[in-house]
Amino acid sequence: MAKHETPMLDQLESGPWPSFVSDLKHQAEVRAKNEEGVEFQIPSDVCEDLLGVLELSFKHGTTHWKHGGIVGVFGYGGGVIGRYCDQPEEFPGVAHFHTMRVSQPGGKFYTSKYLREICDLWDLRGSGITNMHGSTGDIIFLGTTTKQLEEIFYELTHNLNQDLGGSGSNLRTPSDCIGAARCEWACYDTQDVCYDLTNEYQDELHRPAFPYKFKFKFDGCPNCCVASIARADLSFIGTWKDDIKIDQEAVQAYIGGEFPPNGGAHKGRDWGPFDIEKEVIALCPTRCMWMEDGKLKIDNRECTRCMHCLNVMPRALRIGDDRGCTILAGAKAPILDGAQMGSLIVPFIKVESPYTEIKETVIEPIWDWWMEEGKNRERLGELMKRQGFQRLLEMTGFDPDPRMVQEPRSNPYIFWKEEEVEGGWDRDINEFRKQHQR
Repeated sequence: MAKHETPMLDQLESGPWPSFVSDLKHQAEVRAKNEEGVEFQIPSDVCEDLLGVLELSFKHGTTHWKHGGIVGVFGYGGGVIGRYCDQPEEFPGVAHFHTMRVSQPGGKFYTSKYLREICDLWDLRGSGITNMHGSTGDIIFLGTTTKQLEEIFYELTHNLNQDLGGSGSNLRTPSDCIGAARCEWACYDTQDVCYDLTNEYQDELHRPAFPYKFKFKFDGCPNCCVASIARADLSFIGTWKDDIKIDQEAVQAYIGGEFPPNGGAHKGRDWGPFDIEKEVIALCPTRCMWMEDGKLKIDNRECTRCMHCLNVMPRALRIGDDRGCTILAGAKAPILDGAQMGSLIVPFIKVESPYTEIKETVIEPIWDWWMEEGKNRERLGELMKRQGFQRLLEMTGFDPDPRMVQEPRSNPYIFWKEEEVEGGWDRDINEFRKQHQR
């Protein structure tokens, strides 16, 4: 018998997709039965009360969580998000329901032993509910009490060799794609640079000192599997400078139907004969591809690395050998201002350990400007929008590049700074003004 009636939540179980409500109910049953005789360190009815307070929120059309002050672990300013219920008498199991962010392993590779260990820890000292993974990338531990925070932190750092992630106005946990470990398109070692920068900037990660959150995300290729271009203040996207490599025999094999397009991803569905003109060439955003004398040709100067042709014909087309990454700045979801994509600031840079060039010429100058000029809760992208992209270039020392232009100018006016105008120009203007005044 459920502790709380949840008719509105029950409707969420009726759709065709797996429901988090079903998962919560299952976890509530597991904790209620507790056949293993575990002595839970927080109320065993935490999942039941979580369902109850969520049902009440649906009924009232407003949240029943409140901000009750800052909670955390000693020495860290981030990693824990405080959650308190404003109905503790009715739902004592979630009177405290704090979230902990745990730094995820590179490429999100796990051993079954490690997964069992963190789940056992959270079953004992938390609700047992996890989110693998949140949009930031971290392992998310959902629901524990203030008393348990230090205990969990000790177990993580001393027994599991694991650290907390970032939360608050600091560097959030850097996140990477699976990279060269398993992906044929990876243009640099995403896991190595992510690990290096995570260690390099520990102070910025654990002790909030920024105007607001700051995210690094590392995509090994333009397929952008961790969506860095849409979510990261600094987005590192793998790319190459030389030509796409073409296997003309494999191209003919795709045309002849010997190889399935898209790596066989649509196996079992009859799309009809493969049409390279319709499915590859006509979909190229810059029209830089064509067939000539039975061979596929590419004008690589016009290629924008959209990856469509490589994804459709992976056996025929391969990325170039002169590899590195493109760096974009200022992406974010809606906060103070609307959502925006990253703006290109470094067209190409080699990604080589110890990554000194990236740290000293890109990351740290941007941080210096943002910490000096950024308002409270203002993301880097919002500062760039407020002060202008040219200001970013001035503060970081990057040279302007036509590839940084998102769209043509929308007005005909150009304003010159006084120090940029030659003395002869000044004299002409002053003489004109005198004549006009006469």
